[in-house]
Amino acid sequence: MDEAALLAFKDKMIEDPRGIMSSWKESVSHCNWLGVSCSRRHAGRVTALDLMNQKLIGTIPPDIGNLTFLRRIDLRANRLRGNIPEEFGRLFRLKRLVLGNNELEGEIPRNLSSCIDMQYLCLNFNRLSGRIPDELRYLVERKLITFVVGWNNLTGGIPNWLGNGSSLVNLELQQNNLKGRIPAELGSISRLELLHIGFNKLTGRIPSSIYNLTSLLSLAVNGNGLHGKIPPEIGNNFPHLQSLYLGQNRFSGQVPHSLPNATRLGDLFLERNSFTGSVPANMGNLMDLTKISFSVNQLQTGLDGLSFLTALTNCTKLKYLDFGYNIFRGEIPASVANFTNLLRILSLAENRITGNIPPEIENLNGLQILALYNNSIDGEIPHGIGKLQNLTYLYLWGNSISGAIPSSLGNVTQLLRLSLQYNQLEGNIPPNLGRCQQLQALALSNNNLNGTIPKEVIGLSSLSLYFGVAGNSLTGPLPLEVGNMSQIVEVELFDNSLTGEIPSTLSQCLMLVNLDMVGNFFEGSIPPSLRTLIGLVYLNLSRNRLSGQIPIYFENFTVLEKLNLSFNSLEGEVPHEGIFRDIKRISIMGNKELCGGIKELGLLTCKVHDIKKRRKLPKLKFFIAVTISFLIVLTCFIVVVYWRRKSRTRPSVALPTEERFQKVSYAKLRHATGDFSPSNLIGQGSHGFVYSGMLDGNRQVAVKVLNLNQKGAFNSFLAECEVLRNIRHRNLVNIITVCSSIDFTGAEFKALVYDLMRNGSLEQWLHPGENQLDVPKLNLRQRLDIAIDAASAIEYLHHHCQMSIVHGDLKPSNVLLDHDMVARVCDFGLARFLRESTNLDASQCQANSSGLKGTIGYVAPEYGLGRTSSLQGDVYSFGILLLEMFTGIRPTDVMFKDGWTLHEFVKTARHKSLVKILDPSLLSMEHPVGIDYGQFSDAGTVRFEENIANIMRIGVLCSAKLPIERMDMTNALSKLCAVREKLFRCGM
Repeated sequence: MDEAALLAFKDKMIEDPRGIMSSWKESVSHCNWLGVSCSRRHAGRVTALDLMNQKLIGTIPPDIGNLTFLRRIDLRANRLRGNIPEEFGRLFRLKRLVLGNNELEGEIPRNLSSCIDMQYLCLNFNRLSGRIPDELRYLVERKLITFVVGWNNLTGGIPNWLGNGSSLVNLELQQNNLKGRIPAELGSISRLELLHIGFNKLTGRIPSSIYNLTSLLSLAVNGNGLHGKIPPEIGNNFPHLQSLYLGQNRFSGQVPHSLPNATRLGDLFLERNSFTGSVPANMGNLMDLTKISFSVNQLQTGLDGLSFLTALTNCTKLKYLDFGYNIFRGEIPASVANFTNLLRILSLAENRITGNIPPEIENLNGLQILALYNNSIDGEIPHGIGKLQNLTYLYLWGNSISGAIPSSLGNVTQLLRLSLQYNQLEGNIPPNLGRCQQLQALALSNNNLNGTIPKEVIGLSSLSLYFGVAGNSLTGPLPLEVGNMSQIVEVELFDNSLTGEIPSTLSQCLMLVNLDMVGNFFEGSIPPSLRTLIGLVYLNLSRNRLSGQIPIYFENFTVLEKLNLSFNSLEGEVPHEGIFRDIKRISIMGNKELCGGIKELGLLTCKVHDIKKRRKLPKLKFFIAVTISFLIVLTCFIVVVYWRRKSRTRPSVALPTEERFQKVSYAKLRHATGDFSPSNLIGQGSHGFVYSGMLDGNRQVAVKVLNLNQKGAFNSFLAECEVLRNIRHRNLVNIITVCSSIDFTGAEFKALVYDLMRNGSLEQWLHPGENQLDVPKLNLRQRLDIAIDAASAIEYLHHHCQMSIVHGDLKPSNVLLDHDMVARVCDFGLARFLRESTNLDASQCQANSSGLKGTIGYVAPEYGLGRTSSLQGDVYSFGILLLEMFTGIRPTDVMFKDGWTLHEFVKTARHKSLVKILDPSLLSMEHPVGIDYGQFSDAGTVRFEENIANIMRIGVLCSAKLPIERMDMTNALSKLCAVREKLFRCGM
């Protein structure tokens, strides 16, 4: 029996990349199989199953319940899916159950309480939902030592019966969706050593009984909504405490001066609260301290200034020190040099610190991040800072630092971000900064720098985020080496005295989004080569000495939101198309020789010879253009004639069953759905109802029953059949079969049968109803994956089918999520084939539909003007869907009226405020906490904000009002994939 159970387990494994089950053969005793241990007293009975970290993919079969002699199961760190089988309840000898770090879902089985000898229960890092079963109370009251279910989607409150766990040592419930107050009964678990309940939705105060847990080694309540004051004697209550996490709550009052009495503390995090007063003077008593963060509070210095830093130098294990965003005053003591080489992060940013940067700071050889920005520090940057070989982030902006930029910074070859803007630096930009071959962002704006821009610096190919030298007194030409920054996103050169022509090599910076060159002395014409910078969103060339005509290629810059060419010497006709049709997005004043353009510009009409001069084509080009146009028209004519003839002889629309599906009877569907019971109703649309059911006794299905009395329902049925018989894609809903019959009353009956999507629709996750308030919020990775899945489906319909297909009704309720949270687009009732030749540009083709069809808020605005269905209409719907996913706001919200739309709402938000319009649940789950390093914050914060801006930009571009300004789905999909790869490749 045990061998059969193990073979059933093996059969459920889809992948075994490490081949641990290759030894599981019937020719060998199962007691000799890898990962299997057997009893010595009871021959052949399995007592342990250890398959930890084997990268297994599959489900746990119920047969595991037959291994009744099991005492230990360790399946952690695999990719096991599905539910935890209830048959685990048969394993009454089980002492240790470890299923953490998998992809298990569903509820925690209640009958685990039958495992009466259970001592260790670990289910963390899965996708479990529901409440913690009260039945587990029996385990807690007996022998359970470790109860770990953190990092799931559990709901409800913290059960007070956990306080009965007389044997409990470890209790970890953090990173769930638990609500309510912390039960005072938890203070009764006298042996408790680890209590982690952080990152939930807990409110109220910490019960005083918790402070009686004198055995605690680690206490984490961070990331909740707790308030009140921390007892002054907390340090005396926890003599063995090694880590204390109270951050991201609403605690107030003073930091308890007894904290240093908990001498074993290693991690101390009180960040993002409302603590006042001073830092305890005797912090140096914490000899085991490795990380300390008091950032984002209202702490102040006492009479002894920043002497607490001197005290902390006694903590010889310290790696992380963050006191940023408080109200500290005084000078940084020279004693900071006494920190050991273990110190990696030092942040005193956003305070009121004065004086110089102590030269002794050069002794901190291990320092990786130094953040002193937004203080009142003066003096010069110590030359010895070049000795900090491991420094990657240096943030000194927003101070009063003077003198020259030390050339020794060129020795810091690991530097990724250098931010020195808004100071009083002078002299030249050191050319040997070009030795920092990994530098991604360089910010030197708003200083008193002079001289030229070194080609060694602007030629750094690693510069990919930002290059800013604006607001200085730089002279000379812009070096040709600027083209080496091929991945740069933002370049700011404004308000200098740069001369010469705009280098044509700038065209190699293909990733440029923002280019600001206003207020210099650039001359000559705008280079034709800049036509490659089609990703520009903001371009400012005003207040220079540019001449010649405005390049007509600017008409093709579909994502350009602002173009400023004012106060130059430009001449000739102003283009009419693209961005030039919106006077709010262009500025051309101060160019006296310009003419033409749209009438709102109020310019003089161009003379005939000027127009001819601009628009005249060489005879050869004209002949080629006419020939190509004739061939296209001829091709279109042939294709139209072909399709018309074919459509006359083509039979009526075939149901998908004619090719690969077997029809199912009305009676069978009626039985499968419990006589179409209201309790099985899972959705309702404009043309019918959707029921869940069990087909053939073992397959969960969704049955879409058409309401044939509803106008358009029959055509919707035919359209969906026609589309589904021609497509197959992992992100499109999978049709099982179809029913076209009559019901028991003799009325016509039509239904489509699909695989049931167990996680419902995206609509339910974004906007849960009153009876769905416990639905966990989607995190950033899930939303981005779902957006990419939906984009993949639409891109497939548009560009990879034999004939392009317009979906016609893309919205959250038509995006379903399967058991792995993979998105599948459904409901093709409004879908249309594009009948035009595939030789034509698909984005210009239109479907043979009429009238306004779709859902208000998601339907493209041109449909309301009588335009027929088009691919660009789907792109608009996808753009709105994308914006809704990340803002959490419906396009039909009451705030949108009088022409104000979700598109306009996001578009008007500046880069730095995009985070403010995000769905609040995203910020609580994803936004990095602790140090905030300003314009170039720490890697996690910067990556988060930059990529949120990129996602929003894609949504705005897809939902542009004019179809011609929208990107196609291929481009949108590519950009979203690039965002995902950039955002998560470092494991954010």
